[in-house]
Amino acid sequence: MKDILIPTDFSANSWNALKYAIWLFKKEACNFYILHIRSYKDSDTNSNSFASPSVKVSLSTKEQLNVLFKQIEALRVNEKHHFIALHEYGNFIDIIRKTIAVKKIELIVMGTKGASGLKATVVGSNTGDVITKVLCNVLVIPENTAANIPKQIAFPTDYNLFYTYPILEGITEILRISKAHLHVLNVSKSKTLLTNTQETNKIYLKDYLEELFPYSYNFHSRTDKNVKTAILNFISTNQLEMVTMVAKNLNFFQQLLFDTTIEKLSFHTTVPLLVLHE
Repeated sequence: MKDILIPTDFSANSWNALKYAIWLFKKEACNFYILHIRSYKDSDTNSNSFASPSVKVSLSTKEQLNVLFKQIEALRVNEKHHFIALHEYGNFIDIIRKTIAVKKIELIVMGTKGASGLKATVVGSNTGDVITKVLCNVLVIPENTAANIPKQIAFPTDYNLFYTYPILEGITEILRISKAHLHVLNVSKSKTLLTNTQETNKIYLKDYLEELFPYSYNFHSRTDKNVKTAILNFISTNQLEMVTMVAKNLNFFQQLLFDTTIEKLSFHTTVPLLVLHE
C-alpha cells in the first residue's frame, strides 16, 4: 500500500493534482491523505493557545472536504484507493513534515499555477518551499496538465551526484507504473570530457537501467552555454510529458527552476515535475 499526501486549498489547481495522482496510480493500492492546512490566525485560538478552533471555521472546512470527497467518489477509478481527510492548523511546512513522519508518506503531490502565476520565480510559493525544505519525493502538477500517464520522461542530470538507492528507487517506480521511456539528458557548457567521477556515475546509472529497463531508456548529451535553455528546448522538442530531477543537486536544480524568467517557464504550464529526495 502506497501512502500519498495531497495538500489541498480546494482550488482548481489542487483538484487537478489530485485527479492526476488518482489516474497515475490507478492500478496501485494507495492511501491518499487529503490535507487542508490553515494558519492559526484563521481560528479563534490565541497565539499561545491550543484550544479547539471555532465551530464556524471547522464546519466550513468540513463542508468543503465533503464536497471534495463526493467529487472523488464520482471518479470511481480503483476500489483499492482509500482517501483520508486531514485538517490541521499551523505552519504549512511544519504540518507537512509532521504528517510525513506520522503517516509514513512516500510521495507528496501538489498542484501549482503555470508560468502566469509564478511571477519571476517559484521560490516563494508553498510548492517551492516543499521542494526545497521537505525531505520527501514531490510530484508537482501544473494547472493545465491533463490527467494521463506519461510515456516519455526526461531526467536532466550533470552526473556529479552518485545515484543512491532512494534516487534509483524513485526512478524505478515511476517507470514501472507508467511504462514510460526515460531520456537521460546531460548538458555541458563546453565540449569537455566528463570527469572520472561523472563518468563513473554515468556508467553506474546506465548499468542499472540496462538491467531493469533495457529497452526503455536513452542517453543524450548537448553542448550549450545556457544549460537551462537547452533542457527546456529538449523537453519541448521531444514532447516529453514529465521531468524528474534530484533535489540534492540544488545548484543545478535552482538554475533550471528558481532563477528562470516567466518566458522560460512556459513548459511548466503542462509538464509535471517529479523531484526525488534521498
